[in-house]
Order: sequence, then structure tokens, then C-alpha cells
Amino acid sequence: MKKEFYDAIVVGSGVAGSIAVKELTEKGMSVILLEAGPFLGEKDFNVTPGSHEKVKKIDAIARFKIAVTGQPLQARATYMSNEYRHLFVNDWQNPYTTPKGQYFLWIRGRQLGGRLHTYGRVLQRMSDYDFKAASLDGYGQNWPISYEELDPWYSRIEEFLGVYGIEENIPNLPDGKFVQAPILTKPEKAFKAKVESLWPERKVTSWRFSAPNLKRIPVGVQAAIDTGLLELRTDAIAKNIDVDPISGKATGVTFVDRLTKQEQTVRAGMVMLCASAIESVRLLLNSRSSRHPEGIGNSKGLLGRYFLEQTPSLIAGSVPDSLGWEYDKTIPQDPFCRPAGGIVIPRFQNIGSNTTKEFIRGFAFQGVIGRGYVSPDSPSQFGLMGFGEMLARPENRITLNPRKKDAWGIPAPHIDCSFGENDLIVMKAQLRAIKEMVSECNYKVDFAGTALGLEDARNAMPDETFLMKTIFRLSFKKSVGLGAAIHESGGARMGDNPSTSVLNSFNQCWDASNVFVTDGACFVTSGTVGPTLTMMAITARACDYAAEQYKKGQL
Repeated sequence: MKKEFYDAIVVGSGVAGSIAVKELTEKGMSVILLEAGPFLGEKDFNVTPGSHEKVKKIDAIARFKIAVTGQPLQARATYMSNEYRHLFVNDWQNPYTTPKGQYFLWIRGRQLGGRLHTYGRVLQRMSDYDFKAASLDGYGQNWPISYEELDPWYSRIEEFLGVYGIEENIPNLPDGKFVQAPILTKPEKAFKAKVESLWPERKVTSWRFSAPNLKRIPVGVQAAIDTGLLELRTDAIAKNIDVDPISGKATGVTFVDRLTKQEQTVRAGMVMLCASAIESVRLLLNSRSSRHPEGIGNSKGLLGRYFLEQTPSLIAGSVPDSLGWEYDKTIPQDPFCRPAGGIVIPRFQNIGSNTTKEFIRGFAFQGVIGRGYVSPDSPSQFGLMGFGEMLARPENRITLNPRKKDAWGIPAPHIDCSFGENDLIVMKAQLRAIKEMVSECNYKVDFAGTALGLEDARNAMPDETFLMKTIFRLSFKKSVGLGAAIHESGGARMGDNPSTSVLNSFNQCWDASNVFVTDGACFVTSGTVGPTLTMMAITARACDYAAEQYKKGQL
């Protein structure tokens, strides 16, 4: 370490961590960033010329090779390939367990930037239909913050990153600070017109997404580096938070060097966890001491409980009356990743007067029509994924498995998560809804299914070879299983009452005032939008509070 003591330690360099180091250093604090994986830069993102202009087929052979060489779970990610595999963890080195008969697909990346390198850059705001959902339908617990409180922080992040989007005035998908309106493809425009004419409550809008980061170092991390107050320590796997035996407050973090496997300790005045929902909960649980015998934040037995995901569904096929493909040439594109852009159908159930008694909350869709490469004389392709809100239940939880350890001797997380009755109803309803929409547009469906499996499996992927069809059918249920939304959250939820939550409204741990958790672990509900922008906004807000309290000597 360059210093013996820092003002703050930030664990994790992805969605939340990259914003945390920016906000804290810009407020004059000395910060060390601990990232479990290696440093990545421009050299680690080789671009194959013309890679976008290739028909994407099921490459089962490549996925099989990836699976048998250390990534059997990561190989199930929809966008996994040889070019991307270095952005995903080695499953053999990073195990986790589930109860017998259960399944959870945990897709993750350990490197500078984390999953910022593999997500679609979609940045959507949540609304009070999310933050105050319990007041609307009586289920569960409200967030301790409102949309009005988070609005300026949403704007701050959007203006920093540069977000493309179209203002639509949709109550449950608030507009943001957009730099430019992206285009919709011709078939997307036709889909929008058809759906909105038949179902006025179903709005079809464009993605809201950020500009690509071609320098690859997360822009928040680079901003922190530019202040001169950040020390970046990659290959540092956080093992536990060290605490003072008298006050119970954090004094630092013990980590294991990824390469040498030697333990080291770094000291600081506060600790901010941004390692991802499961990893942050795992670290808190592993931080046992005389003051925190069950882990930091677990004095009421709530740490790890109310773990959340979203209910996934997937449908894909072709658009018979449209040929070829398009992408948005009016905005910057990333030559390494698939072209950005597409459509979003925000949640339209249980919104205002548009209600249903069939289930609580609802679902949304995101996808593309006419953007996947095909030859100019071939029918355009479409793919749409559904994301349903999974209700928070205490039995869905993260614990530690002391009998299973990772390659660095740290107990592995045990993920006990299953669908509740409402979740199953929502998942089935979301597939019915998208099928009726594509049916009205006369699309040809190649396959449709949920985490429960394929519908009409015998006729799925009709244009593939017998071998590929068989592999696809056998693997679909797990590839689109619980976890496939990659929107895991909860486990250390925020609240107004320490008896019902782990963190207060500023992400501060009730049991240790100088420990903050700002990644998805703090979520109270899962919502139906991508969680990325909300994590970033919550992080910025928490950092503003934490820096002020630290300077006053109140942490």
C-alpha cells in the first residue's frame, strides 16, 4: 500500500464501485479501490473486423469447449463466446452452491469494471411504482426513499455518462437527461404502431442507454484517478471487514492477493461495499467477530434475506415482411460489442387504473427487432426478453457454505432462491402477453419459453440441424433459468427501522456506522427495469452523505 491509512476503502470496481470512487475522491477523500480481478485496458478488447456482419448461429461446440475448460455456468450466458470469455469468471475457482433440487444461474465478471464490460449499457429509472409499491398494493415493505429524493442523483449520473433516449412521459418509466434521441428500426417502428394501436396502455419506446466506453477503464474510475486521490489495487479479493472490538466499527479490510494467495490488510476510516449483491452479502457474513458474531449487519438475522431476481422469459424469431438488418449510425457504437439500441415495453400492469387481479406488480420487456445481422435478402430477426418483478420473501436468502471454499480459501455463497406463487403467475402471464403482441404483428416464432422451460419444444429452432436443435432444447431451461435476467439484488435491504432492515436510508449499516453497501444488495424490491442506473444514483447519494458525515467526524 502507498499509504498506511485511507479515508475510505471501496470494494468492487463495477457499476456501483466506479461511481463510489469518483464521488468520494471528488469530495477530497483519499480512497483505495479493491478489485478482485485483473486490470483490463484497451489491449484486452480485440476487435475482429466485420464481426458484426456475421449471422449469429448456435455455436454449441464453442460453448462446450468453454464449459469444459472452467466456465460451465458462464457458458450459459446468451452472449458468451470465445471473444468474451475472459470477461466472465472461472466457475471452478469461484464456486457457489444451491439447495438440492434448486437451480440459480449466477453470471458474473471479476476484472476492473466488473460486468460493466458485458451489460447492454441500458440505463432506466425506477419510479414510485417501485419505491412505494407496498403503499399501492399492500405487499411487503416500501423503500425508505422516494423518486423525488433520487431524481437529482439520476440526473447527475445521466449527465456524467451521456444517455441516449426518447422523452415519452411514461409515469412508471420516468424520462431522464438525454443527450440525443436514438432511432428505431423500420420493423421496430411498425411494431410500436401496431401494439400501441391495439393496446393503448402498452407503450413501446427506445432503449435508454449510455455511450460506449472505448478506453475500457470505467469512466468513474478514470475520473477518480484524475483527482490524484485514488489508489487502484487489482487482484485483491476481499475476505473480511476488520472491526474494532470495542466500537464494532470497521477498521479496514483483509484481502487475498489473487496471484500469490497471500493475505494483506488495508486500513481506513470507512468501508463502502460495491462488489455485487451476492458478493457484498458474502463479505458481510464472513466478517464475524466478537461484536458481530453472525457477520456485520446481521444482529437481527436479516442479512442475506429478501434476496431478489426477476422472472425471465425469452422469445425470438423472424419478421416475414422485413428484410435485412439495421443499426443506429447516428450514435457512437462499440466495435467490440453488439450494436446498442432496441425497444422497451415498460410495465403496463397494475399501473393507475390499468389493474389486474391475477397477480401483484407486473412485468416489462426489452429487446431488438431487425438489428441482428442477416443477409440483405433474408427476413429480419427479433428477440425479446421479459423481466417480471419477483416479490421479496425472507426465505429467499444468501448464506455461507463453510464446507465449500473458493480457490483462495474463502467460504462460498449458498444461494437459496426459488419462485413464489405470484412469481410463477407473472412469468406465465408475461410470456402470454409477448406472444400475443408478436402474433398480431405476424412474426414467425422460432422459440418461446421461460425459466420453466420451452413452449412447443418439438418445433423450436426449426432451421437448425438436428444436433443443434437437440442441444438447444436440452439446455434452454437452465440457460433461461432463475438468475438469467442478471438483475440479482437484495440481501442487505434498506429501511427506516433497524429491526426490519440491514441499512438505513443512506445505505449505512445499522450495526456499524462506517460501513456502507450501495450495490444491488440494498434493494427492497426488484422492479421490472434494469437496476444499473438506480445502483449508480443510490451510490452517488450515499457517497454525498458519507463524505459529509466523515468530515464531521460522525462515522
